[in-house]
Amino acid sequence: MSTLAHAVHDSRTMLRRNIKHAVRYPAVGFGSAMMPILMLLLFAFAFGDAIGAGMGGGRGTYVTYLTPGIVIMGVAAGSMSTSIAVCQDMTEGIINRFRTMNITRSSFMTGHVLGSVIQTMVCMVPVIGVALAVGFRSGATPLEWLAATGLLAAVAFAVTWLSVALGLISKTVESASNKPLLIQFLPFLGSAFVPAASMAPGLRWFAENQPFTPMTETLRGLLSGTPIGNSGWISLAWCAGIALVGYLWSRSLFNSTSRR
Repeated sequence: MSTLAHAVHDSRTMLRRNIKHAVRYPAVGFGSAMMPILMLLLFAFAFGDAIGAGMGGGRGTYVTYLTPGIVIMGVAAGSMSTSIAVCQDMTEGIINRFRTMNITRSSFMTGHVLGSVIQTMVCMVPVIGVALAVGFRSGATPLEWLAATGLLAAVAFAVTWLSVALGLISKTVESASNKPLLIQFLPFLGSAFVPAASMAPGLRWFAENQPFTPMTETLRGLLSGTPIGNSGWISLAWCAGIALVGYLWSRSLFNSTSRR
């Protein structure tokens, strides 16, 4: 068996392990969907009429604007479970057993990343379902829905690699659950809830130049069937950069750590 085939086989085995964990403990995964659902309901019913009126419509107008940002926030929130799972493996000793086996070293991380991406994508289904129930309406074609799904997978892939690194540097599960909070908080400082143009100058500059704003605007354009301009390429560039940094950082940490 070639080196590449061996790596693919080992990664598939680790992916199966992580999917079995997700199926066995579904509350951990679907807990990532609860926060965006609660935020969607809060903003839709508490602020939807007022903000929607400012946008020239009503609650439905604001829900349609809000939903893409909530979905991006949900994808970012899914990174917490990855960081926790990686830290648990590192601190509970199973990783030392893996090191004694004839398996590709990177397959441990690859299994976590792919498993988390699948779990995150599944968890976004109820979020979109609730959004449709409270008034979200999409003008997207099937091709645009497919592109939106691909974008979400790219975002999930990028932030998950970063979360793997955060899990590797954490010495306790508690610290592993706290470190991804910055990732989850960044969408709040973008255009997820209100247009960046309506913010104060300093915050507006930050919102316009942070990664989650073009991601949100791209998803918003795809789901509404409107042009996305350059935000699509900018989003993919951010995803590639974050994924590369997360992968290289994770690989360096994993190779230099014998046991936790």
